[in-house]
Amino acid sequence: MPDSALPPLVFATRNANKVLEVHALLGNAYQLLSLDGIGCADELPETGDTLEHNAREKAAYVHERWGLDVFAEDSGLLVRALNDEPGVYSARYAGPQASDADNKALLLARLAGKQDREARFRTVISLCFSGEWHLFQGECRGVIGLAPAGEGGFGYDPLFYPMLHSGLSQRTFAQMSREEKNAISHRGQAVRALVRFLESRAGKSALPT
Repeated sequence: MPDSALPPLVFATRNANKVLEVHALLGNAYQLLSLDGIGCADELPETGDTLEHNAREKAAYVHERWGLDVFAEDSGLLVRALNDEPGVYSARYAGPQASDADNKALLLARLAGKQDREARFRTVISLCFSGEWHLFQGECRGVIGLAPAGEGGFGYDPLFYPMLHSGLSQRTFAQMSREEKNAISHRGQAVRALVRFLESRAGKSALPT
C-alpha cells in the first residue's frame, strides 16, 4: 500500500514498460503505483468489445476494492486491411497465452501479400478521480513493416512505423527512445490529456519541465 507523502494514483497494470512510459510524462506530482504496488494479484476483468469498456472495467475493479484514485488504459492496433484487427484483442491476438512474438508473427502472416499496410494505434484511459469518471484518448497513424525492426518498446512496436508531420518515419517505435516515442505515440497523447486534467485539479503543473 502507498506510504509516500505524495498523493497515490494507481495505474491498473502490471506492464512495467507502460508504467515507465507514463511516469516519464506524469512527473513527480503523484505516487504512481502499479497493481503490484498496491498488492493486487487479481486478474482484472476485460469483458468488453471496445477499448472504452475495458479501460473503465479495469479501473472500476480496483477502485471498488481499494478505494484509491485509479486509471486504466486499453490500447489496440487497428489494421485497415484486416478490418481493424487485432483491435481490442491486440494483447491476445494469437491466443490467451500468446507472447508478443506470437502476436507479431500472426499479424505478419495475415498481412502477407497485402499492399495496404496502413494501421493506427489507439489508447483510451479511464480515470476515477475523487469518485468521478473521466475519459482520455490518443491515436497515432502509421504503417506495418514487413519484418520487426528495433529492440526497444514492446508489443507491436517493432512493426509500426508512425506517421510524422514530415511524413512516414523511417524508424519503428522500437527504434526510438522512450522520449521520442512518448512525444508522438497514442499512449503519450492520452497520458498528456490525463496529466492536463490532473494539473487543473491540483492547481499546479504535473508535467515535467
